[in-house]
This record gives sequence, C-alpha cells and structure tokens, in this order.
Amino acid sequence: QKISLYGTCSKKYPRPLSKQTQTADDGYPQYRRRSPTDGGFTAKINDLDIDNRWVVPYNPVLSRTFLAHINVELCNSVKSIKYICKYVNKGGDQAAFGLENEFDEISKYESGRYISSSEAAWRILCFPIHERYPPVMHLTVHLENGQIVYFNPENYQDRILNPTKTTLLAFFELCQTDDFAKTLIYSEVPAYYTWKDNKFFRRKQGKPVHDYPEVKKDNV
Repeated sequence: QKISLYGTCSKKYPRPLSKQTQTADDGYPQYRRRSPTDGGFTAKINDLDIDNRWVVPYNPVLSRTFLAHINVELCNSVKSIKYICKYVNKGGDQAAFGLENEFDEISKYESGRYISSSEAAWRILCFPIHERYPPVMHLTVHLENGQIVYFNPENYQDRILNPTKTTLLAFFELCQTDDFAKTLIYSEVPAYYTWKDNKFFRRKQGKPVHDYPEVKKDNV
C-alpha cells in the first residue's frame, strides 16, 4: 500500500515490480524492478527492508560527473511537448491583488499581471523572449471538392457555392499564372511564397534565387 504517516505518496512509491522495462497505459515507462525472487537486491535501512520498489531512477554517469543525485526519467508522451510549449505561449505570470481606497467602503479586486525584476530587466533590454525557427506553414491536402468547409445556418448556401480557397487550390491557380511556380512541387511553395488572404504572394525578403533574381527564398 502506498500509504505512510503523511498519507499517499505523491511520487507513486513504492513502484510496481517488473521483470522487464515496458510502457504503461499512461505512456510513462515502467522500468525493470526485479523482485528478490527474480534476482533483485534488498537492503536494510533503519530497520526497514528496502527492495527495488523504492529506488529512484538515476543516471550513474551524471551522478559521478556532478557529484550529486540526479533523477532521470524518460519522456515519450505528447504531454511533454505540451508542457514545454505552453510556457512559451501563456504570457507573463498573473496574480490577484486588492486595491484599498480610504474614500471607498468596498475593496475592489482586480486580476492583473506582475513581472519579476529579472523578467523586467530582460524585456527592457529587448532580449528575445522565445524563438521559433524555422516557421512552419500548414499545407492542406484533399481530393477534388473534398476540402473542409465551415458553415452555419445563415451562410451555408454561400459556402456551398463559394467554398473557402485552400492552399492546394491556390497552388493550382498559381501554376497557371506564375512560370516559376511551375518548377516547384507543392511542399516547396512556402519557401518562396507567403500565404495571405487565401492567396500566395512572392516573398519580399530572403535570398535571391539563381536565374530568378526577382524571387526570394526563405527557410520555411
């Protein structure tokens, strides 16, 4: 039982014994933790018998290099990507604070943003907050008249007659009027054209293309 004097262990100890490493249902690895009957080691600490269920995962190389105990876990779930990316896009920290006015009998509470001294100095010096490179353009792929159309009861007739233009349809139209576009495959278009107002436009910034000095290329 994962119960102690302070309640259930928040770190999920003791961990289950396993003859081999495998992936659990939640995507996290369930490391090999051999039981004493399968050759696992045991130790007696403070009159308590400790087996592999209580061992915290660690890396011997890192522990020896930094002379410290370093926990190491394998992250192979999409949650790890979401965990990293959300801090890039969530903005600054927020706090709830109260404003007191001696002429007002009611305390007004507002939700506002606060910035620590280190973050304030970083922004004042105009240092980059985050970086996304290279930029990615999503290209739609669909069969003829098979594109996704969003509509509501008020505009469904107009959307049926005039569906929103996709990047694939715009690429076909571009090849009819642009000789350079005819030399490209669909996936190469974002490097030379920008997507705006449901239409491709030649890039104004980037490196000139050989034999096409009026065309610019960027890493997209």
